[in-house]
Amino acid sequence: MFDLELDTLDTETFISAVKVLEPTFGGINLEDIAAPACFEIEERLKKEMKIPVFHDDQHGTAIISAAALENALEVAGKNIGDVRIVISGAGAAAMACLRLYIKMGLRKKNVLLTDSKGVIYKGRTIDMTPYKQEFAAETDRRTLAEALVGADVFVGLSIGGVVTQDMVRSMASDPIVFAMANPDPEIGYEEATAARHDVIMATGRSDYPNQVKQRPGISVHFPRCSRLPGHDDQRRDETRRLEGAEFSHPRMH
Repeated sequence: MFDLELDTLDTETFISAVKVLEPTFGGINLEDIAAPACFEIEERLKKEMKIPVFHDDQHGTAIISAAALENALEVAGKNIGDVRIVISGAGAAAMACLRLYIKMGLRKKNVLLTDSKGVIYKGRTIDMTPYKQEFAAETDRRTLAEALVGADVFVGLSIGGVVTQDMVRSMASDPIVFAMANPDPEIGYEEATAARHDVIMATGRSDYPNQVKQRPGISVHFPRCSRLPGHDDQRRDETRRLEGAEFSHPRMH
């Protein structure tokens, strides 16, 4: 996989730059592009290019966390159609995760989405977008602490330290806590396991048990095929086409 960083904050320039490189690659992985620009960029490139386009922050996180959630629910003996989920963070990753969980059977009415301003509820006017409005809930809960009371699952896609031990204690039996913020999770592994003996805990870090992180999945979505000795020109071209390109720019976070 080739890592290509584009020095632009303009959506049209970014899209044009990716499109003209289409003949070189077999797939495009978009990385570190914040919402809402990431939605338009991905949608446009999918429509206007003939090769696969994948936004890692959205779909990579959704795929890996969905697999982890399925396993955790089996361990907890719970059904995705019955559980209540709280998601901290309302960016690209959170939206993609939520949409995939719903396709897996999660009921939209059982979800509370939160951001830095608290619970995203119907009627809220502060810091709202069409994407947040889509998942605004009918609820009188306003804070993350209130949202977590009785919740079965917490999915953290926000910032470190926003969840306390008391919040974990307030959750339902056999709670599932995915604190995926990096480098500092929403609550530390030791803190969560000390708060509840029955917690099913995972973070996005490799130095703790149960890592949930999209990066290991990239090799599955975009395998890199090396050029082997003895290939003829046509075969070399076919091999090169299977390689993927990763487009990103840190300033577009």
